[in-house]
Amino acid sequence: MVVTALAVLIGTRRRRLRPVRRKIMRVFAILAFGGAFGLAACGSPVAGKVSGDLTIGMSVSTLSNPYFVQFRDGAEAAALHSGVKLTVTDARNESSRQARQIQNFTKQRVKAIILNPVDSDAVAPAVRAANQAGIPVIAADRSVNGAELAQTVTSDNVAGGKLGAQELAKQLSGAGNVVVLQGAVGTSASRDRDRGFTKGIAAYPKIKVIARRSADFNRARGQDVMTNLIQRHPDITGVFASNDEMALGAIQALGSRAGRQVKVVGFDGTPDGIKAVRAGTMAATVAQQPRLIGSRAVKDAIKAAKGQVVAKSVAVPIKLAIKDNADEFWTF
Repeated sequence: MVVTALAVLIGTRRRRLRPVRRKIMRVFAILAFGGAFGLAACGSPVAGKVSGDLTIGMSVSTLSNPYFVQFRDGAEAAALHSGVKLTVTDARNESSRQARQIQNFTKQRVKAIILNPVDSDAVAPAVRAANQAGIPVIAADRSVNGAELAQTVTSDNVAGGKLGAQELAKQLSGAGNVVVLQGAVGTSASRDRDRGFTKGIAAYPKIKVIARRSADFNRARGQDVMTNLIQRHPDITGVFASNDEMALGAIQALGSRAGRQVKVVGFDGTPDGIKAVRAGTMAATVAQQPRLIGSRAVKDAIKAAKGQVVAKSVAVPIKLAIKDNADEFWTF
């Protein structure tokens, strides 16, 4: 089947090859994770051979961010491979919407819930209600405050922030004026990355953090915030952004200065982030493994649903992506 499809694609006219190629790469990536391919729309179950009635609900903070699309893809591939039903919903960065999604999963008596919180505090009541119903909840990428969790699967965001600080300091030769673009207020990832960066940059007394601003993990917002910061602080020489989307927005605002007069370090290792590292406009990105986070969350959610013991905390490894090693990272 795959050979036949490729034969047809080879005959496609040149102007259509690029988008088709992207689709093929996405298919092969999912096959590599799950051994089968079946991408479902948000809110619908993943097709496949279902093991009994084991259904897992998953609420993602936003699917407009490429990082969380990769997270979802890894979760869906693991569900297909394990033969369970996974229902994915998009909270669209609205904590009230996410609370309703968790409440609906609880009413539907799913066997486990995977949660990527919009707000680590606001979702706690809905998680406690799921706990009372006997449904294990696994938090992914971000933690939940004030509620019991079966497991939290994250990258070490504090260590990642420190790693980003060290690389930015290296890029600046230990001296310069730096601004920090923080993520969405209320998220553990934003707080931890900022905390790690603060600890790391403290080792370089000639580097001054002249401004900290929230850009909500959003590219357009990152561009707007950076534009304002450039006007107020024309002597900026470095930027640390708590995710690649904000870093890419900052790069757009900086224009030709990005990668030359101003060094930008991001966080996540998204395809667009890695491409910017390759191009030299982004000095580095602290690369997470969102597909692995999603895959691990599903595998342990299955165990928790069956009453098996799972680790309370799982730290997925991170790695610094720079121009010299950027080819090691996927960019489809």
